[in-house]
Amino acid sequence: MRSLLRLWPYVRPVRTRLFSAAGVAVLASAMGLLIPLVLKWLVDGPVARRDAGGIWLGGGLLLLLGLAEAGLFGLRRWLVARPLAQVEAAMRDALYRHLQRLPVSFHDRWPSGQLLSRGTTDLQLLRMFLAFPMTFLFVNGVTILVGFAILFGQRWTLGLVLLTPLVPLIVLCSVFEAKYSIAARRSQDQVGDLTTLVEESVLGIRIIKGFGRHRAQARAYTALTHELRGTELHKARLVAAIWGVITFLPETAIGAALVLGTVEVADGDLSAGTLVAFLSTALALRWPVESIGFLLAVSNESATAADRYFEVMDVAPADADDASVRAAARAPAPGAPAPDGLAFTGVEFRYPDAPPAAPPTLRGVDLHIRPGETMALVGATGSGKTTLTALVPRLYDATGGRITLDGRDIMTLPRDELRSLVAVAFEEPTLFSATAAENVLMGGEEAGEDGVLRALRTAQAQEFVAALPQAEHTQVGEQGLSLSGGQRQRLALARAVVGAPRFLVLDDPLSALDVHTEARVEAALREVLAGTTALIVAHRPSTVLLADRVALLSDGRITAVGTHQRLLRESAEYAHLMSGADLAEGGPGAEDPGRAAGPTGARAHRTEEETER
Repeated sequence: MRSLLRLWPYVRPVRTRLFSAAGVAVLASAMGLLIPLVLKWLVDGPVARRDAGGIWLGGGLLLLLGLAEAGLFGLRRWLVARPLAQVEAAMRDALYRHLQRLPVSFHDRWPSGQLLSRGTTDLQLLRMFLAFPMTFLFVNGVTILVGFAILFGQRWTLGLVLLTPLVPLIVLCSVFEAKYSIAARRSQDQVGDLTTLVEESVLGIRIIKGFGRHRAQARAYTALTHELRGTELHKARLVAAIWGVITFLPETAIGAALVLGTVEVADGDLSAGTLVAFLSTALALRWPVESIGFLLAVSNESATAADRYFEVMDVAPADADDASVRAAARAPAPGAPAPDGLAFTGVEFRYPDAPPAAPPTLRGVDLHIRPGETMALVGATGSGKTTLTALVPRLYDATGGRITLDGRDIMTLPRDELRSLVAVAFEEPTLFSATAAENVLMGGEEAGEDGVLRALRTAQAQEFVAALPQAEHTQVGEQGLSLSGGQRQRLALARAVVGAPRFLVLDDPLSALDVHTEARVEAALREVLAGTTALIVAHRPSTVLLADRVALLSDGRITAVGTHQRLLRESAEYAHLMSGADLAEGGPGAEDPGRAAGPTGARAHRTEEETER
């Protein structure tokens, strides 16, 4: 019940209708308990006296009580339908908003299917609990208490006979609850795993088909469904066992009471009407007693669903401690104000799930990008380039050191303000099930249609977007899979530049483009970079040549900073990286690193001379 009581904040706004529905259900159950009393009067009175008018009157009363009971239960259903849909919607909205605020490290650890199942299956279970078990655990409890009071008032000795199964039922229900809660949690976790597998199979259908892995995926799916089937059958066996016991013991007690009551009627110690009323009341209590197993099963599943829901809701959002962080953020040392532009000072970072003995991914990174300057970040695979760029918009928070934008520590900036200053584009572009224009405008809603067209021209995406059925208003489909890799990357680049950000962070944004398209994008991108402070992760000399200076990241540290040509002369590691890039492209600089990118070499020399000046 502790888990289920946590639902109260969501139930509180609709408590009036839910409490009214519970009251109506109690009244409906009371109508059912009045029927045995009418039967007693009918048997001992009109039937015994052969009074036809009284028999018709008793029959009419029974009919009215039945109709009233049915009408009240219908009213209860009407009272709970709308508020419970509202509760489910509020919980789903709260979960979605909370997921948006959770740190990226949380989403790195949690499978998406587990999150989906919490927002769908688990919330449906909770709504079912609020609609039925929550109300009827109370209603049936009240009904049983009132019913036994009536039974003891009619014949207390027979009432004691009906109470004999009470202790065994309590013990068996406790055992059932403990076992069923474990099975329910296992089942819901398996549903989450199955959802993850299905989602991955749908999103990765091209890989599955391309490598002929459909049979392997089918086997994995079958294995998970068999596990889930086994768990569901185990749950069914538990419910069948408890339901059988809950049915058998009370029925046995009612049979014993019937035999003893018949003997008393035969001896003249009990009237026939009292025995009929007693047995009718006992039979009216069968459903409240027998439903205990069902109500306990659903309540256990709902408690597990509540636990799973609040497992996510209890995770602190990324901005939970922003106020305290801003208050405690280190100020620059006296006499050494933080520089303008983008500056990294002693930055360190370790992933939360990294082994304790593992070295940090980034160690003592010191780097200053001057206002309006473009800095290329180069390094071998695994050196920490993508991690460093993710620290600027605070997708992850640095575990040491400071990052400043125009002298302001990013830890002191509200995340919304920070992300309005910094735009990002990643090597693996993510598009949403929306139009091309809507995907672009995610980088700056205020840009408008003119801004979208301008950004598309910068990313050299205007031609293929114009060729779509509804141009920029065409739905690009889930993950943008209707587009090529290069087209998705250009839309992601347009999204990054549409808002004319003051700071631009690009993680190898041109890796999927062909040579000719890349050259056109670079030419248009130079105009954008001229008016912003930019950090670009680069793997190819052509991308490096967009930058004023280059920083070499090696083993989590910045080991060299300078112009492209200077690092080619002075850094063997940098020359090797650039030579490898040319070899991968088959470019003319494959044999001579100093000729990086061939015909662009003269442009690189001019850039170096301008930078020196």
